[in-house]
Amino acid sequence: MTKAHWSYPLYRLAWSGLDWLFPPRCGGCGKVGSRWCDDCQGKVPTLAGALCEKCGMPVVHSGLCDHCRANLPPFCALRAWAAFESPVRQALHKLKYRRDMGLGDALAVPLAMFADSLNWPFDLVVPVPLGRKRLQERGYNQVDLIARPLSLALGLNYRPGALKRKRETVSQVGLSAVERRDNMQNAFSADASVVRGKTVLVMDDVATTGSTLSSCTEALLQSGAKDVFALTVARALPHHGLHQV
Repeated sequence: MTKAHWSYPLYRLAWSGLDWLFPPRCGGCGKVGSRWCDDCQGKVPTLAGALCEKCGMPVVHSGLCDHCRANLPPFCALRAWAAFESPVRQALHKLKYRRDMGLGDALAVPLAMFADSLNWPFDLVVPVPLGRKRLQERGYNQVDLIARPLSLALGLNYRPGALKRKRETVSQVGLSAVERRDNMQNAFSADASVVRGKTVLVMDDVATTGSTLSSCTEALLQSGAKDVFALTVARALPHHGLHQV
C-alpha cells in the first residue's frame, strides 16, 4: 500500500472520537456500532470478470466494449470499486441525501485499497465539483467527503479547486445516455496552473454512462493535464436502467 500522508491517522482519529460520542449506524444495513460494518463489506458487489479496457464496464471478452469502440472516452481508464447495488447503493444514498457525512471516511478505506491495487501513476486527486446552486442546497459535496480521505490514505496531493463548473447543469437522474452527454458538454473548466503536466485522478461517486467524467477529463486535458484516470465508488450497470440511477 502506498504510504499515507502523516495527517491521515489524525483524520481517522477525529472520526473515531465522533463515533465514540455519537454511536453510528452502518450506512449499508443500519446496524449500530460502525459507519460501514464488516458484514456489508463482505457483501460488496464487486465487478468480476472481464472489463472494458477504457470504461470498466463488464464485457464478455477482454478489450473495448461496443460503446467505447464507437465513442472512445478521453480518459486513460475508468474503474469502479463496486456495482451500484446493495449495500453500496444504500450507503451512497445516505451520504448524498441524508447528510450521513461520516460515511465518506468509512468508504474511503476500502476504496483506497482498491485504488492502490490499480497501480495507476497519478500525481493528484480531483473531485467532480457540484454546481453552485446544488452545493448551496446540500451544503457539501459528497464526492469531496470520499476523495479527501482517499487522497490522504494514498499520500497524494488533493486539489478540489482544480475543476469548476462553468454552468449549472440539470440533474442526470432520469436522462438518457444522449441527454446525459449533451447535459455535460463543456460544463467544466480546469485550473491550468494546478493540472498542467500532471497525471490526474478525477473522482465521482457513481458512473453510469461516464459522460460527467468524460467532460471533466476534456477540461483537464485542455488545461494541460498529461493524463487523466477516473475512479468511482460504484458503477451503474445496464440492467439497472438509465432512468433508475
